[in-house]
Amino acid sequence: MTHYQKMFRKFYTLCAFPLVMTACGGEPAVSFSQDVQPILEQNCIQCHQPGGLGEVASGLDMTTYEGLMKGTDAGPMIIAGDIEGSNILVLMEGRADPSISMPHGKNEPVSKQDIQTIRSWIAQGAKNN
Repeated sequence: MTHYQKMFRKFYTLCAFPLVMTACGGEPAVSFSQDVQPILEQNCIQCHQPGGLGEVASGLDMTTYEGLMKGTDAGPMIIAGDIEGSNILVLMEGRADPSISMPHGKNEPVSKQDIQTIRSWIAQGAKNN
């Protein structure tokens, strides 16, 4: 193996390969079904399912990707690529009036790690993957 080939192999191993394995911005790709949906199931589905208090009050059904992307009676919860304008993050991060922050009541807040996962998914285009 020539010196050039060794240098290329080292570059590819150290620099190019990790870039191929990550999404834009250097973050690992986030999957709706594998990463986001389990967070929603743990923190949101209790109220935001058909007939649940949250779904009845807002129209938001979080049991499916389609329901989540449809949003509430008042508008979208997710704006693909827009982490600041996606209302789901405004509510989870406590940037809204405390009376409407999510989850409601005595439920534990969504962990910072889980919120970061949702932020990354939205930033990556909120794909149904």
